[in-house]
Formats: sequence, C-alpha cells, structure tokens
Amino acid sequence: MGSAMARNIQKAGYSMVVHDAREEATRPLLEGGAKLATTPAEVAALCDVTFTSLPGPPQVEEVVDGRDGILEGIKEGAVYLDLSSCGPDLLRRLEPKFRQRGAHLMDTPVLSSPARAIDRSLIVMAGGERDVFERVQPLLEAFADKVVYTGGLGTACVCKLVNNMMSFAMQQLVAEGLTLGLQAGVELEVLMDTGSRGLLGTRSEGLSQTVFRGQFQPPSFTLALALKDVALATQLGRENNVPMPMANLAEQIMRQGVNRGWAEDDYTKAFLLQEEAAGVEVRSSGKDV
Repeated sequence: MGSAMARNIQKAGYSMVVHDAREEATRPLLEGGAKLATTPAEVAALCDVTFTSLPGPPQVEEVVDGRDGILEGIKEGAVYLDLSSCGPDLLRRLEPKFRQRGAHLMDTPVLSSPARAIDRSLIVMAGGERDVFERVQPLLEAFADKVVYTGGLGTACVCKLVNNMMSFAMQQLVAEGLTLGLQAGVELEVLMDTGSRGLLGTRSEGLSQTVFRGQFQPPSFTLALALKDVALATQLGRENNVPMPMANLAEQIMRQGVNRGWAEDDYTKAFLLQEEAAGVEVRSSGKDV
C-alpha cells in the first residue's frame, strides 16, 4: 500500500527521500530518482513533509519516537503525516513532542486496497490543524482521488476504524447468509444474482477472488491486519462507553482464524469458520457469480 502511494507521489513530480526496513522495497522509487535514507530520522531531516505507512501502533511509535526516529530529525515547520491505522490516543500523545520541535503532526489514514491504490482509487482522511491540512492537501491529492478533512487530530483515525470495523464485521453476516442459502437449497449463483443490488453486490468482486475459489493468497489485506483494526475499534468503544456486541463477536471470530495459523492469509479466510460450523462450502461452480 505504501509503495503504491509513494509511486504516485513521485509521478506527481515531488522529490523524495525514502526508507524501509526492507531496502529492496525502495528499489522502484530509487530507480525513479528518490534518495535512500538509512534511518527515519534522516528522512525527516531532509524533508519538509514526512509520511509513514506501517502495520500498526507499535511500529508507528517505534519509528516516530524510538532510536533514530522521526522526532530526532524533524525540522521546525515540517509536517509529519501517518498513513497507518492507529487509535487516536497514540497520535494525540505524540503531538506535544512535535509541537516542542516546532513541527506539525496529522493523522492521514487511507481506505482502499494495494491494487486500487495504484491508480489513486482511495480515500485519504486527514485530522489536525486546518491550515496544515490546506498546506499538504495538494500532496495528498497526488495519491488519492478523494481527500476528506475530518477535524481535529485523531478524528481521521476514528473514521478509519469505524469504516474498517463495519466492513470486516459485515463479513460474518454475509458468511451466515450464504451458508444458510446453500444449505436451504439455493445455488450460490442465484443467491449472488438476487443480491446484486444489495450487500452481496458490493461484496461479489472480493468474494469471487477468494472465498468462491477457496484461494486466500496473495492477500489483498491480511487477516492479522483486519483483526488489528477491529480490535482497535472495540477498544475505542470501551474507552467511549459505546456497546459494540457485533464488533466484539467479529473480533473473536477473526481471532479464531489467526489462532488457526491464517494471520498472513486474506482476511476473508475467516469465512471458513462459518463454513465448518454450517457444514457447507461456499464455492463457485464455474459460472459467473
């Protein structure tokens, strides 16, 4: 995901300094003229705007506030934007450290998939100071076809968690519905056709590439990352005293899948747990679904 966004920033004509724990991941950007940095601190020292795209909160905190982290190198007046999925508390806790250095922090998570990010088909949400947002908006538009200002710092993280939580939790309802329809005697193609203007219609493309084929590699989004996002959402619910029974159930089902060893498979592999429980497989017969 980060690679696709970085390539689009580069295509828009911005000069870049890049760093990755896996140096080979930076090769396409280096071939396009980017400069390689040895640490996150060096990236921040050489750039007016620094982005991170990381698996989750522990990695963000390490890259920002750890040894050779962004905070060690960031310049006065510079802006740091985190594209990762984090809870709002982490970024709000880090913000005073940026303010002490005369720098700015925004949360800018994205909604899309790595494949769709290639052609800028993604939404980027931005939380933080409005004037800082307006300053970096053209840069955000370089890799996203929709940019939404969400309000104060942390609000973009909340939007990301809400959207991902709803999407991943809905998978369980789809799994229950399709296994019910099949066990009750209806063909999968008929179920998908009758639901083409509803929820099943919005899910058909993804399911046809994974569940309907019984293929979960390569993942469009791993089960481990999906579980992380739902767990962050349920934690946010507890912090705000909001009951979330459906999301908590989805979290536990996804955790079962991770415990089966499916962490690095596509998140839709959790569908198999419902198939086992219902005693039926949701597979395409080869017809269009």
